[in-house]
Amino acid sequence: MMAVRQERKLRISSVVRTAMLVAALIGCWVGLAPLGAATTERIVTDYHTGLALSGFDPVAYFIDSKAIIGHPELEVRFAGATWRFRNEGNRAEFAAHSEIYLPGFGGYDPMALTRGVAVPGHPEVWLIAGKRLYLFRKSETRDAFAADPDEFIAAAERHWPEVLRTLVP
Repeated sequence: MMAVRQERKLRISSVVRTAMLVAALIGCWVGLAPLGAATTERIVTDYHTGLALSGFDPVAYFIDSKAIIGHPELEVRFAGATWRFRNEGNRAEFAAHSEIYLPGFGGYDPMALTRGVAVPGHPEVWLIAGKRLYLFRKSETRDAFAADPDEFIAAAERHWPEVLRTLVP
């Protein structure tokens, strides 16, 4: 029984390593360094902790206009991820209006999506456009996006259903 569990664990570990290698290669192919978050999720989460936004408070982007790390004692489990908040008010606001605070495209970089590629955005490289939070892998892609967000959002939306089908539910 123990040998079977160990063998299964090794197989799963091998699959995860392969997925991370493919994600790294895709990142290199599009000129991006790997971030470390798995790219097989509908919402980008940290593979080890299950945290969305690497533990940053999704409401703080809107309220405080900056990325603020949340507290472990103020967590909510939603959409397959754990979300952290800096205070009770932000946690309550997220619980009441999560559709407003969820990052666009699940936290994937919309500029990469315009090329049909799922690249996790970095929670400290962000922009609010059209009342929606978007995360980017690099500040250069964020700056390019900011020049014409409507055009890039439309392009990313065209590719999103196709990319979404490749992500594990």
